[in-house]
Order: sequence, then structure tokens, then C-alpha cells
Amino acid sequence: MNEFSTIGILGGGAWGTAMAQTCARAGRDVTIWVLEEEVRDSINQAHENNMYLPGFALEKNIIATNDPADAMACDAVLSVVPAQFTRKVFEGLQSNSVEGKPILLCSKGIEQNSGKLMTQVLAETLPGAVPAVLSGPSFAVDVAAGLPAAVTLACKDGVLGRKLMAAIGTPSFRPYLASDLIGAEVGGAVKNVLAIACGIVLGKQLGQSAHAALITRGFAEMVRLGLALGANPETLRGLCGLGDLVLTCSSATSRNMSCGLALGEGKPLAEILSGRLAVTEGVASAPAMVKLAKQLDVEMPITEAVAAIIAGKLDVDRAISELLSRPLRAE
Repeated sequence: MNEFSTIGILGGGAWGTAMAQTCARAGRDVTIWVLEEEVRDSINQAHENNMYLPGFALEKNIIATNDPADAMACDAVLSVVPAQFTRKVFEGLQSNSVEGKPILLCSKGIEQNSGKLMTQVLAETLPGAVPAVLSGPSFAVDVAAGLPAAVTLACKDGVLGRKLMAAIGTPSFRPYLASDLIGAEVGGAVKNVLAIACGIVLGKQLGQSAHAALITRGFAEMVRLGLALGANPETLRGLCGLGDLVLTCSSATSRNMSCGLALGEGKPLAEILSGRLAVTEGVASAPAMVKLAKQLDVEMPITEAVAAIIAGKLDVDRAISELLSRPLRAE
């Protein structure tokens, strides 16, 4: 069943490193492209990514490189580049090197300038590649530690999807197959924005009832946007939608939720982001999501509130007041 003995990883952050680790545990030889020379040397010499995922001993069959062509030469590729940088990285690759090659998109977000999903970015920049999407409730530290996690692997070709599952799956990292790429992408993108909102609820000490209400009404926004884009609602009720939403909105270790937590406590956004190495995807995706929702005539008031806070158009208290003042309606 498995034809993928070598796996390339584009992106050497925490999640890219965690995916390299799980692929190596699955018996694959892994080449991970990283931007920084010090990260390359740390992985190759100390078998640890001491910048983005310190404290985890990496498998010996992981090799780091500063040349993305080395990763692209593998049998299958996982793209773990942050969403807002994905287009630039793809444009720098040789298009003839990906003809017929599966590229598993692992970044969660909507491109800010264009409002496009990562599958659309891939189709525009590397049209010869075969797209697949990996998304679901999985923190990098849990996956790197070998703790149990389950995710959605979306691929239109079921045979190829099963081969990819066999290539990256382990007893503790369980991919479940789906065919709905749009649903998998929408779930991962929207939950990042909603996690910022949930963090604000926590930072403002609005209580667990408000937290539960926000997750539920936020999920309704996710489904509405997904349906407008052609997603299957069943996909969004699965791991890559509801599952990821519950995880990201329930843990302060989430980059997006911790950003919201700090906003709720009154800290300025610039100060919050200045001390971070990792990208907080919800910050960039929120305005793009609002623009896309308006184009599709989809109502997303929570997402709009987060985008307004991020843009400095509303302070946190005013945004909360406006949400709570909305007219009562049927569920």
C-alpha cells in the first residue's frame, strides 16, 4: 500500500518539526527544510530544534536542510509554511519538480491579500501538484511527545489518501480519511479566529457559560462559511472542524487563544506579537475571513468582532457590548 519511503517537510517551526518526528516514527526518511542555519545545525548535530521545539529528542532519520529543493525531491511533501508565506515559498520552487507529486497542506489560514485557501494558492503556483489537506486537533508538543492525536487527512483520490495515511500514521498519530478538502481547510482557518475570541472571554473573566456559548455560536459561523464555499457539513462536524475548535478554544497553550487572553487582559496587540517566534495565524486570517464572508453574504459576527479588535477599530469592551446587544433570534 505505501509507496512513500521519503517525506519532505517545508517549514521548520514547531508543527513542521512535530510532523517530521511523527513521519520518522512511521519509518520514513525525512528531509525538513528550515529557514535558519542555526535550526539546521541544531537538528542535524544535536537532533533537537532548540529554537522552535526545544526539549524533544528528534529521530535520527530526520535531516534538516536550507535548500527547499532537497525536501521537494522526496516522494511526498508536507507544507507546514505559515499560511501568509505559503505563496512566496511555492513561487520559489521549480514547478516541474512537483508534477504529479502529492503535497499535503498542513497550514491553517486564509491568505490575507487574496482571501484564498491554501489549496487555491497551491493550484495557482504549482498546478502540477496533487493537493491534500491535513487538519485536526493536534498540538505540536503532544505530537512530538508521541501522545495520542487524531486528525483529518482530506484527499479527493481515496487510493492516494490511504497511501498518505500509511506513510505518516502511527499508533499514536491517527489520520482519518475524508474527500472534502474545502471543509478541512475552512475548519482549520476559522477555529484560529474563534480561539482569539475565546481567549478574550477568558482574559475578561466572563465565565465558562460565555465560553461555551461562544464556541457553539462560533461553530455555526464556521458551518455557514463552509457551506457557502461548497464544504460538506459532515466534515466540519469532525476532527478538522468541531474537534480542532474544541481543542484550540480550550487551552491557553494555543497561540491564538493565548493572544486573545492577553487582549482580554488589556495588553496591546503589537506587544503581544512582538515577543513571539511562532506565527499567530488567526490575526492575519481574521480580516481576510471577514472580507470573504461579505463577498459570500455569510453572517459571521464573532469573526467580525475579532477582526475589528485586531484592526484597532473597536476596543475589547465595545466589541463585547455590540455582540451582546445583537437582536434576539431563533437558533
